[in-house]
Amino acid sequence: MSTRLRGACCRILWSGIAVLGLRGDSAAQVAFPPPESQGGWPVAQSAAEIASRTGMDPGKLDELRAWLLQSDNRPFAAVVIRHGVIALQVERGNSAVTDSRNVKSCAKAICATVLAIAAEASQQGRTPRRFTFDDKAFDFIPWAQPLSDPRKAQITVKQLLNHTSGITPESTKVPNRGPWELIVGHAGDERNQRLTFDPGTDLDYGTHAFYHASLLCEHVTGQPYDQFAIEHLLRPIGIETWWFEMIDGDERHGRHPSHAIGLPARELARIGYCLLNDGRWGERQVVPRWFIDETARPTHAVTGIKTFGREAQSFSHGWELPGLLGGERGEGIPRDARFKPGSGGQLIAFVPSLDLVIARQTGGSGQWEYEEFLRRACAAVMTGEVAK
Repeated sequence: MSTRLRGACCRILWSGIAVLGLRGDSAAQVAFPPPESQGGWPVAQSAAEIASRTGMDPGKLDELRAWLLQSDNRPFAAVVIRHGVIALQVERGNSAVTDSRNVKSCAKAICATVLAIAAEASQQGRTPRRFTFDDKAFDFIPWAQPLSDPRKAQITVKQLLNHTSGITPESTKVPNRGPWELIVGHAGDERNQRLTFDPGTDLDYGTHAFYHASLLCEHVTGQPYDQFAIEHLLRPIGIETWWFEMIDGDERHGRHPSHAIGLPARELARIGYCLLNDGRWGERQVVPRWFIDETARPTHAVTGIKTFGREAQSFSHGWELPGLLGGERGEGIPRDARFKPGSGGQLIAFVPSLDLVIARQTGGSGQWEYEEFLRRACAAVMTGEVAK
């Protein structure tokens, strides 16, 4: 496809229907929503239905609705989902079903999830090359040869995903865009030819490492990143609407999809719901269980206040751990919560202990009170309610 956005707003018919599975080792039945074209997420309509089906406080959800509407002036769509049922859906200018706007850094968590699927498939011999998150990343990124900094040879796959690689953090002010020769350090830009620090010794937030991760996925699987993600994550969980960014390069580096993606809020929530259910969708293990387990804790040894004034220990494999944030930021958020904020008020989060998923999508840029959305959603779970 010659357009910049590969698979723009694709509509894919998926033949599944809501099915029942098991969450973890419990005996509780789990409903998985059919695709939007077949009905999508069930929605609790009345206050009584919200309370009985989702175990959430209708009054607190009304307060959350009001807070979302006054939290900024951006068009947005947001959902709160508990026990697999939408308890709250708020839209202002954006459709939660059809507007596949850029989810910005939420794509980092999705990319890490896709790489986990690729790693598991590779260990099962289902890809041309095998790799694990502990392997050296640049063994699988031929487009980056010769290395612009010899220290890149020591970067592991997991360090690409947890911001400890030293590759072009945002503090370098290098733009978060191509061409590929710039991204891999072949464009003569001194700001990103050399690593900012030795791999694993520090943490500084950046996007360029995830561009590298999408190239790694392509080399290992033999499929462009977008096609592998569509086939092995998006379609299996019923996502029908998406687009991926395409980045150009010179003759040597080529044209490849990056990890950047656009998704509607309700489709974004499906990814959180899959991870909430230990990586399963129906009877299929879509995301390996080990990945969900590893995202529940920091995946590096760096400590202290780092990028964006956040605790280093709150960064995991692409996902973040808001319950580990110090002070008011982490207050009222369970320690098992995983979330990924994106510039402009994009957010995806799942909280296993509360059986809770939230998502928000604006397509915009700038700051927003990410933790407050999650904190208020957690507080809306009625006292005495536990995950089913």
